[in-house]
Amino acid sequence: MDRTIPKNIRLKASIKRWVPAAVVAAAVIIGIIWLMFWLREGVREQDLDLRTADIGEIRSAITTNGKIIPAFEEIIVSPVNTRILEVYVHEGDSVPAGSPLLRLDIEDARNHYQRMADELQMKQSEIHSQSLSDETLLTDLEMKIKTKELAVDQLKEEYNSEQRLDSIGSGTGERVRQARLAWQTATLELQQMRRQLANERRIRSAMAQSKRLEGDISRRNLAEASRTLDEARLCAPRSGTITFLTDRIGATVAAGEQLAILSDLSNFRVTGELPEGHADKLSVGAPVEVRSGNKTFLGTVSHMTGQSKSGVIPFSVRLETPDAPGLRAGMNARIGVIYDIKPDVVRIPYATFFNGPGEYDLYVLTSDDRLERRRVRLGDSNLDYIEVVSGIKAGEKVNLNDMKSHAEVLRIQRK
Repeated sequence: MDRTIPKNIRLKASIKRWVPAAVVAAAVIIGIIWLMFWLREGVREQDLDLRTADIGEIRSAITTNGKIIPAFEEIIVSPVNTRILEVYVHEGDSVPAGSPLLRLDIEDARNHYQRMADELQMKQSEIHSQSLSDETLLTDLEMKIKTKELAVDQLKEEYNSEQRLDSIGSGTGERVRQARLAWQTATLELQQMRRQLANERRIRSAMAQSKRLEGDISRRNLAEASRTLDEARLCAPRSGTITFLTDRIGATVAAGEQLAILSDLSNFRVTGELPEGHADKLSVGAPVEVRSGNKTFLGTVSHMTGQSKSGVIPFSVRLETPDAPGLRAGMNARIGVIYDIKPDVVRIPYATFFNGPGEYDLYVLTSDDRLERRRVRLGDSNLDYIEVVSGIKAGEKVNLNDMKSHAEVLRIQRK
């Protein structure tokens, strides 16, 4: 016969059944809490970039991004309005100096040259004709003056003879006056002819100078037309590689339009820009380190503009080994313009977190495998190192990864 189980016995049985499950659940919760705490206060070793601070030289530099470009690039433009008739080369081709690149329609340029040649010939004929005319006119005036001089001398002798005759009573005063008047009139006419000759010489000289200037202008125009005609044949001015080419046969091009770019791809230089606030550290001849990929090249600042453009100063770098293997046009580069050298300073390897001299929070490895956050003052830098002013000693290991969101002290989780 069934009987009722007392309440206290049922309670004890229920407790015995649920206690193990509760213990397991509590253990799981504690484990999760502990794991969350561990993950928050710990960091995996493989996520760290630990580097050792040492003592050495810092070649202080202002760093910026740059671009590797050919040592020279010559832009070839159309000298005239024309059309492309033939294409002889393609982009990427290496061509020697004088090699034809394109054939342009130069008929108009040739006709223009011929017109200039005809004009010059006409000017030269005019100059020769004018010279002969001037010579004839001036010679005629000179002969007339010589004839007049003889006439004046004759009239003077007649005047002197009348004076002698009058003095001995054989002449008359009237004849003396007439002889004097004739002599004086001829003398005045001679003076006028001499002035006329001098004036004609100045006029003819000015006219001849004007004609010579016109001839010089025509010669220069002809030389320009000849140069334009030669350029319209579009040959490579020097050896190089074609890095751009307008190769549309039949296309119409305007005077001054870019047709090709000829580059020297065996030698290179570097261009960059610095903020105008660093203008005092940039000068022609300043030593430079250029980092491209895992290679470093040395050079000097070869050119810089005198004025800033949009807040920056463009400059160029001449490399010590412009033909070094590994250099390619268009490659990005990191440029360090060196302005000071500091020996025997505490330094750490360069890292991307660095944004100029100042204070930073960095994690330093302690003796018990913990990372301690410290306030560190950093100074000058270059492409390889950053100067440590205070906060880190030589021999200490520093994490160079960004860990701003972590706690003051971290455990290292090792595998």
